[in-house]
Amino acid sequence: MSSHSLLEPAREIPVVGEFDLCVLGGSCTGVFAAIRAARLGLSVAIVEKMGSFGGVATLSLVNVWHTPLDEVFKKRIFAGLTQEVIDRMKIRNTVSEKLDNASVGWRFNSAELQIELDELISENSVSPWLHSSFVAPIVERGQLNAIVIENKDGREAIKARFFIDATGDGDLCHRLGLKTYLAARRQPSTTCASFSQWESLGETNWRLLIHEHAAEYHLPEGFAWGGSIPDSDVFMLAGTRVYEDCSTADGLTKAEIEGRRQVRAIQDILRRYRPGSCLSLQTLPARIGIRETRHVRCLHQLNGGEVLHGRRFEDAIANGSYRVDIHHDDKPGITFRYLDGREVYARPGVPNQNGFWRVATASSPTYYQIPYRSLVPLGPFDNLLAAGRFIDADTVAHGAIRVMVNMNQTGEAAGVAAYLAIKNQCAARDVETETLRATLSDGGSIVL
Repeated sequence: MSSHSLLEPAREIPVVGEFDLCVLGGSCTGVFAAIRAARLGLSVAIVEKMGSFGGVATLSLVNVWHTPLDEVFKKRIFAGLTQEVIDRMKIRNTVSEKLDNASVGWRFNSAELQIELDELISENSVSPWLHSSFVAPIVERGQLNAIVIENKDGREAIKARFFIDATGDGDLCHRLGLKTYLAARRQPSTTCASFSQWESLGETNWRLLIHEHAAEYHLPEGFAWGGSIPDSDVFMLAGTRVYEDCSTADGLTKAEIEGRRQVRAIQDILRRYRPGSCLSLQTLPARIGIRETRHVRCLHQLNGGEVLHGRRFEDAIANGSYRVDIHHDDKPGITFRYLDGREVYARPGVPNQNGFWRVATASSPTYYQIPYRSLVPLGPFDNLLAAGRFIDADTVAHGAIRVMVNMNQTGEAAGVAAYLAIKNQCAARDVETETLRATLSDGGSIVL
């Protein structure tokens, strides 16, 4: 035994619940998995380490979901719980809509979304555990039977027949010893922030101002965007770029601190170099917005060629049109690739570099798909699925599919697949995908 380790005494852990399904991670992906399974009749638990549901959409303040239309804005390609939540928020006038925009389909109030998700969890009789951290899996006779969590009541165990890892970082899969990997070129993270009195900037080109003075404040050259929060006078800004590896405790700690430092630096630039500005910082995220950490190896790795060429899959469970969007970790700016062959390299303060990633063709795909196989981890555990940004995808594919409207669909598919696996007493890999797609459609999803 290492001299730098301690031996924890063995202890009995109380089982606080036994369920058909346990979802680990309370992002919209995880919540939607839980709701779809509960609506099909499963008893469902959901565990979230933070104090609210919604993940990046709420805790990280990223208040944009992308268009449900294809790349040419003619064909509807998804609906499901994403649309249901949007419709609920429209009643409260807390969402704005611009569906013919590649960058913004809907803007919403993240705080309102937190409450909406609470209500959905309650209405569908899902059993929630908030402020509860995942500690370890319990494997007995080669079968995943329970997870250990820790919260105000100490250590507890939740038993289930089936599990969905929706942690974003693949924590359950990783601690089970399944094969995971880090991308060779991992996309950096962003700390968002909301400001009041944004209008005091007037007609100032704030993006250019940040770019011109970035070096003075030790800001990496990145890419800034933002927009007003519906039904408020608050502006959400995403303008930081953080390179730390958020899959480790040390890296995540450093990332959170550095992200907040960059927010203050941006505020100082806009106050100092825009005379008369009275910008006021209102909200910082509870958690940095993470684009990419580890991935888990699954039955199929979705690759960039399949996305960019719009490959159709017999086991498709999600459809997307958000462009490939790669935030570089080795140079400033971002690269966009579109299904029609266009490529744009965008960098602050520099004219866009426009080109093509492939030669022009008479016709182009207008959406891509995610196959169910990319949600089924390799390994011995028959009662486990992955959902969210850590599913198996290469760098280019991940650059497109990682956005929330796509990941929401993977959650819904995992919830339905869990139901079918339990109903038919089969392994996750053996779920009949024709039935899966039909059941998704019956529940409001668009299946193409």
